[in-house]
Amino acid sequence: MKRIVIVGGGASGLVAAIYAKNKNNEVTILERNESCAKKILVTGNGKCNYYNENQNLKYYNSNNIELLSEILTPNSQTEIVKFFNQLGIVPKIKNGYYYPNSNQASSVKDALLIKARLLGIQIKCNTLVQEVIKVKKRFIILTNSEKIEADKVILATGSKAAPRTGSDGMGYEIAKSFGHSIIDVLPALVQLRAEEDYLSIWDGVRSEVKLSLLEDNVLVQEEEGEIQLTDYGISGICTFNISSLACRGLNDNKKEVVRIDFLPLIEMENYKEFITYFDERVELLIHQNMIQILQGMLNQKLVTVILKRAHIDPRTTWNELETSQKKLLYQNLKLFELPITGFNSFERAQVCSGGIPLTEINPLTMESKEEKGLYLVGELLDVDGFCGGYNLTFAWISGMLAGKGASFGD
Repeated sequence: MKRIVIVGGGASGLVAAIYAKNKNNEVTILERNESCAKKILVTGNGKCNYYNENQNLKYYNSNNIELLSEILTPNSQTEIVKFFNQLGIVPKIKNGYYYPNSNQASSVKDALLIKARLLGIQIKCNTLVQEVIKVKKRFIILTNSEKIEADKVILATGSKAAPRTGSDGMGYEIAKSFGHSIIDVLPALVQLRAEEDYLSIWDGVRSEVKLSLLEDNVLVQEEEGEIQLTDYGISGICTFNISSLACRGLNDNKKEVVRIDFLPLIEMENYKEFITYFDERVELLIHQNMIQILQGMLNQKLVTVILKRAHIDPRTTWNELETSQKKLLYQNLKLFELPITGFNSFERAQVCSGGIPLTEINPLTMESKEEKGLYLVGELLDVDGFCGGYNLTFAWISGMLAGKGASFGD
């Protein structure tokens, strides 16, 4: 019989425990909070987007993306979907996004905990792990209340993101004590900050856009969808999806600029087509000035910013504009550039980028290459995904592989 201890009762930890448990193993979860899976409850705005059937690796970030393909295999994806079906979760699938049909993240949390308890997995809450050491072939886990011995340890502590849910980065320190290296841990799926005098004007505006991230003047990522304009910069799903690269670039002292197309649904690929479009629009809106013409297209607060940047008096008509003003208007409507100077803290981030390199674990079992019997899963690893169920998918699958590896390994 093996004694397997999982440090952390979040998404990856609960799945790891369930897969580690069989009649010959004793499995214990050590959770620092008063209850498990607090972070699951806030995913998907409380609805828990728990999987996405489009598992193209372009929706993930990692310094060793090729190794991720050995973890997120077609077989592992199929198995994890089956796993949740067997837990009793009825999926509501929309455009490949999986939600529980209840529309409640608590359904996923409860299903995992019910299964864990039925299997006889011991869950110790309010248990803070302070140190993990190895004496001969046994792990010694020192907590705030007791000393626990184990044959195998699965680290599922989460990252530094959303510390209110219990993530404080402690898992990195334990991993380092066993010889692991750590790629700089930075916020991801987070808001981006800027320093412009017009930010307070557009605060609160939501807009459908095409968002491009330029790093040292080179295009590195594009997204389409809604962004939120704030008094510190930009937010929203599109922003979150580019934030991992932007934060890492800023950390490496690179120049990060966001280019925004505020009219992505209007076909005007160049300045000439822009002029043609507005010439035709003005014919329909005779005697209207520029603020009146643009208010039918964009939020009034955003129009104010764009006209200000284009040096256009709102009362001016289209035909009164100089060529230079029309060019500036085109640039601000279709090629609006916002220099990014920073990002919000771990408290506002949904996940983190960086962590333990995938090169330091066995991608088939998630076992450490530095310490036999130690397994690393979820956000501890150098993997972060886009919005849309990708981070939970990685958490589930890495937990599943670790649970199997710990259960059946030597």
